Amino acid sequence: MKKREEALDALRGLAILLMVLSSSISFGILPAWMYHAQVPPPYHVFKPELPGITWVDLVFPFFLFTMGAAIPLALQKKLGEQSVFKTAGQLVQRYLLLVVFALFTFYARAWVMSATAGWKEYLLSIGCFFVLFLMYARFNNLNNKAISWGIKIVGFALAAAFLMFYPFKNGFSLSSSDIIIVVLANMAFFGTLIWWLTRNQPLLRIGILPLLMAILLTAKDAGTWNSAFFNWSPLPWMYKVYYLKYLFIVLPGTFAGEWLLNRSASPIQDLMAGAKAKLLSAGALCWVLLICNVVCLYMRWLVPNLLITGAVSLLLLQQLKTLNEGSDKTLFSKFASAGVYLLILGLFFEAFEGGIKKDISTFSYYFVNTGLAFLVLLSFTIFERLGYFSAIITFLGNNGKNPMVAYTAGNLLLIPLLKLTGTEVYLDSVANLPAGGFLRGLIFTGVVSLVTLYCTRAKLFWKT
Repeated sequence: MKKREEALDALRGLAILLMVLSSSISFGILPAWMYHAQVPPPYHVFKPELPGITWVDLVFPFFLFTMGAAIPLALQKKLGEQSVFKTAGQLVQRYLLLVVFALFTFYARAWVMSATAGWKEYLLSIGCFFVLFLMYARFNNLNNKAISWGIKIVGFALAAAFLMFYPFKNGFSLSSSDIIIVVLANMAFFGTLIWWLTRNQPLLRIGILPLLMAILLTAKDAGTWNSAFFNWSPLPWMYKVYYLKYLFIVLPGTFAGEWLLNRSASPIQDLMAGAKAKLLSAGALCWVLLICNVVCLYMRWLVPNLLITGAVSLLLLQQLKTLNEGSDKTLFSKFASAGVYLLILGLFFEAFEGGIKKDISTFSYYFVNTGLAFLVLLSFTIFERLGYFSAIITFLGNNGKNPMVAYTAGNLLLIPLLKLTGTEVYLDSVANLPAGGFLRGLIFTGVVSLVTLYCTRAKLFWKT
């Protein structure tokens, strides 16, 4: 059995923990670069005209990238062992399970249940968190499939009863759900479908993206079939063509997964000292490119950023070019080439659509972030191969193996517990310390991480 790709798990873990961190730091009191670039403090009013990105704006595309990379890793073997109909059924099942997850976790939040949430709502939120185990956990130690299915049926029945009969403050509507999960559901479905149909024709997979770009760019032209296609949806609460824009991140990610599948590396002890030094410097250069682009694009130092990115990219490619073939040279070179190309492509698109933005997302945003995701994955893969930062990679990887738990533990478990026990005031008081607003988020994220790590080590994985 092929071992998991720890570097990919680590990138997913980094993305999910930064997602929790970005939503738990103190509101409005930190520097503007600690929040989404288009919703600056102190009032966090959405300003779509503001160009630039912050570290917060990297989180979602990095997670989407890991979703794309996981598609071939999860499906390649299955496709040779099961029928087309079973694969198609699993694809639809995953889509529907994620949509249900988006609905249930949204309404399970105490502040969605009531405008003046009290102990009853907080206890119910905690109960919903444990119902999710019944719905999505895989109890591999249960040999009796009937019992396993019975647990799931009970879980989904409880969830259905909750959504149908609970008197929510604004009532229940299919159009109200966790939009992030709905987007992920669409990306899981369409990303997997496109990879499945083009797994032997990678050029066709790339060729789909310009067609999608044409639809997105012409959708505002009223009276055209482009506009009609863009605006049509049989079920707007779960599917919109608008969501497909994130395929510009997911589909390149599928190539990373394919390259990981085909990797062939010699044991670490076979690497000479010179090769290790080159690889270590290459991993460091990836982070130089990440930091440089986030800082410069936020500060709008566009020309210096382009020049620095070009110079550092050439140095990175040169470092990898001089490696011998026994050091995963092919894999590393592909990651670096794809990352550098997409990053520079995004910088060339930067002037388009008023500058790089997460909201409303621009083509520069897709390409820059996908390029940076390739480079961070490259760095993690190098560090894993060399044995550096192994504790950090393992920690991030164990969080990345259970992202659904990490995503919900804060809203459905930790916040209700803080409210019920009255300890929220102590957490909030941390914000009065120097850099306390950030420290508050670190503490919150740390506890969420501990919950996730416990579930991972107990093999309580939530899967769709």
